[in-house]
Amino acid sequence: MSVRPPPRVLVLRCPELCEPEVFERVIAVLAGFCPAVEAVEPGVCAFGARGPARYFGGETVLAGKIIAAVAGVDVEGRIGIADGLFAALLAARGGHPVTVVPPGRAAEFLAPQPVSVLLDQDQDLAGLLYRLGLRTLGDLAALSAADVASRFGDAGEAAHRLARGGSRPLAVRPPDEDLSVAKEFDPPESRSEPVVFAAKALAERMLSGLTARGLTCVRVQVLARWADGRQSSRRWRHDGMLSAVQVADRVRWQLDGWQSADEPTERTEPTADGAATAGGIVLLRLIPDQVVRATGHQLALWGETAVSDRVARAAMRVQAMLGPEAVLRPATGGGRDAREQVTHVSFGEKGEPSRSGGQPWPGRIMGPAPGLVYPENLEARVTDGAGQAVTVSGRCVVSASPAALAVGGGPPRPVTGWAGPWPLSEHWWDPAAARRRARFQLETDDGRAWLASVQDGRWQVEAGYW
Repeated sequence: MSVRPPPRVLVLRCPELCEPEVFERVIAVLAGFCPAVEAVEPGVCAFGARGPARYFGGETVLAGKIIAAVAGVDVEGRIGIADGLFAALLAARGGHPVTVVPPGRAAEFLAPQPVSVLLDQDQDLAGLLYRLGLRTLGDLAALSAADVASRFGDAGEAAHRLARGGSRPLAVRPPDEDLSVAKEFDPPESRSEPVVFAAKALAERMLSGLTARGLTCVRVQVLARWADGRQSSRRWRHDGMLSAVQVADRVRWQLDGWQSADEPTERTEPTADGAATAGGIVLLRLIPDQVVRATGHQLALWGETAVSDRVARAAMRVQAMLGPEAVLRPATGGGRDAREQVTHVSFGEKGEPSRSGGQPWPGRIMGPAPGLVYPENLEARVTDGAGQAVTVSGRCVVSASPAALAVGGGPPRPVTGWAGPWPLSEHWWDPAAARRRARFQLETDDGRAWLASVQDGRWQVEAGYW
């Protein structure tokens, strides 16, 4: 009996992509290579690579043609090709324009990846694996599948399968009946926020109907129709199970991209009998394009929490009223300063940090992260026991032990403990931007600890450990 080879998947990721209308143009470009393009998330597209690669002369040739094509719309894309969507997504996150994982080598490619890459699959599971000492996907893959399933349930079993280079068994099939949900807007709605809010309720209704039948959705088709006859249809996929919040987020991106790409549009003024504008949306339909059997969800050790769902509902309401930028969440990444290591992205989006956390970042302060990072550095003064300012030489020699710290014009407080200095030289190749600093951790008598730096004899406080 022959074994069917795993699917080869091509993922295009646009790291700098931020405008929905640009994303729509990128999808249109990819449709010229393969008509069945799936929008995995804003800024990430995927399609089966086996057929197109044969037609264009190989996977590397295909990837090169796509890179050149998307460059025509001023987008710098990165491509990953591997067995399965999960490995292809990680390959596209690499530092090279094109990363091709040879067939059958997905497990080898995934082995050194940190378990934090599973955050998109199950955030709680990824954190638990790390605390248990499983730091890489190779560590997880080395465990017995039976042991993982008995300890972590379905989520652990799926993560273990991915870590071994396997594809998630979708068992994709079209629904046996019409499980779509729709909402008509009368009068037509010209603003996207109320439509997104309605999409959240539609998604909950659609998922409830699937749950009642023992199914769940991994790909959803979003169809929007305007009063003037225009129509937008896009399939969105998630390598996991789509939640109502994720569906609503994809609706927002699709509408923003479609409307921005069509602007400016002629809008008809209301008539005497109250007829609505021609540019408003009259219909929103969500269609579960791909469904799989629901395997359930294992409770955490101390029971299921409902806080995350309540937070998601509240955040979606605020975003529907005030816009997506009204609710932000931090995304941690790399950088040498504490302020650089956090990027704020809209709630519901899987945003990327501005700096990659996989780099070594020499000069970065190690240990626990500060609890308070100031938007702007605070002026400070650090003095020794004689009241003289503490200085640091070019060879990183401290003039005297810090004895007192005054922050932001406040009174000086005795320093009860200190560590450092840690030198940091940045942009040494650019005389105009070059700077050298020495950083210290200072503890004062009030129990607080500070991250301070000195540059050209000037002291500043960057963050606090409390």
